[in-house]
Amino acid sequence: MTRSVLFDTETTGLDPLTGDRVIEIAAIELINDLPTERFFHTLMDPERDIPAEASRIHGFSNADVAGKPLFAAIAPGLLEFLGDDPLVAHNAPFDFGFLNAEFARIGLPSLDRVRMVDTLVLAKARFPGMPNSLDALCRRFEIDLSARGTHNALLDCKLLAEVYVELTGGRQRGLSLAEDGQEGLPGITYTRSGPRAPRLIAVTAEEEAAHAGFVARLTDPVWRSA
Repeated sequence: MTRSVLFDTETTGLDPLTGDRVIEIAAIELINDLPTERFFHTLMDPERDIPAEASRIHGFSNADVAGKPLFAAIAPGLLEFLGDDPLVAHNAPFDFGFLNAEFARIGLPSLDRVRMVDTLVLAKARFPGMPNSLDALCRRFEIDLSARGTHNALLDCKLLAEVYVELTGGRQRGLSLAEDGQEGLPGITYTRSGPRAPRLIAVTAEEEAAHAGFVARLTDPVWRSA
């Protein structure tokens, strides 16, 4: 049995080195790459304003974080939840950078990047030259995006968990985990049966053209081998 933690952050902007802060963090426990019922989720007071352009992305305003705990207050619980296990995120350097900046502000050690598992890197390796945002991957794997109006961290974690097991070949649709007694994270059903087997992915004409353009820029690509 292997444990890892999948997580996501929402922030006031794009660069912690210029004063941007974390306002939301969500993390879910994975056992053998599948979510359990354990998760960590909180909003935080970033001790600064949330710019309108950031609010348009994640939907949070200054009023939403007023009175919420500071990062220093939630850090012990967060670190306990993260443990020493691998940490999975989409565009992981972004989230690692923000969390490590927050830890540095309160005098705690940084997260070791050796623990980093970046699903964006995994997706680019599997689908070179194609769009590999979380939305694009959800559409490619036929994962329901209807609830995703904004970039809420907990919802993004739920979606990314589905994407991650697809990227690692670990999920078979329509089969139940009931025999394992696992209900999974509320709002999403996860299934596994037998050895891992990747699903065939239908590629659109646009994606095929993007891939062909990517291959054309390579020297002696394996895709052109006889």
